[in-house]
Amino acid sequence: MTQSPKLIVVQAFDLDEEGAPQVTGDPLQFDSEERARRKAVELADKHAGVIAWSREANPDLGEYGEPTVIYQAGEVGALD
Repeated sequence: MTQSPKLIVVQAFDLDEEGAPQVTGDPLQFDSEERARRKAVELADKHAGVIAWSREANPDLGEYGEPTVIYQAGEVGALD
């Protein structure tokens, strides 16, 4: 049985005028969870919130597993 590729992403958030977390910048993709975690820790001091997450993904078939949080700090919005 072949394992699906893993999608590993870091996303930063800043607060809008009402204080709600909003995505800032483009999501960053990584080839390892450890690299994603290190980048998220680095971004945590520069933004209101940051999250690193991963999930099994097969974009060609439109199949995506449930996201698993690797690292989270501050205020973040919902995972898309």
